Amino acid sequence: MSELMVLGFENELEADRFGLKLAELQKDLIVQLQDAAEVVRDPDGKPHVKHDSHLVGVGALGGAFWGMLFGLLFFVPFLGLAIGAGLGALFGKLGKTGLDKQVLEQMGDAVPPGKAGWFLLIGQMTEDKFLEAVKGTNATLVRSNLTAEQEKDLKHAFGARKHEA
Repeated sequence: MSELMVLGFENELEADRFGLKLAELQKDLIVQLQDAAEVVRDPDGKPHVKHDSHLVGVGALGGAFWGMLFGLLFFVPFLGLAIGAGLGALFGKLGKTGLDKQVLEQMGDAVPPGKAGWFLLIGQMTEDKFLEAVKGTNATLVRSNLTAEQEKDLKHAFGARKHEA
């Protein structure tokens, strides 16, 4: 089972600092990331994605996955999608993944305009140690557990790249 987690910070500097901490946590085997992306929202709400490939290496889901998810969370049209029909179609796909619309709204709200955050797809973690590290950051935390089937459906719905070993 995987976990989709969002950590919202007051500003980009705090999010960047957590990125360094996240690298330490991964190195110490406290968290095993399947993918991670930092997003910074400008005051107008436009998200700017900083995909952190040094944290996750070759297994990364790719920009299409995060781009579509952020587009849905922040109501930004990506890849020419019209807000009305396009978001309706995405919410339809998302409904098939079993992720609750309310959880997605909470994830989007965790990183409001002018703020920054981390979006993590976690494979495994030592929960108490990871949450202790997060506790000292004053981050807004939103979590959703994903079954293997939900994770597969989510990746499929948002066009994640398939990697061959």
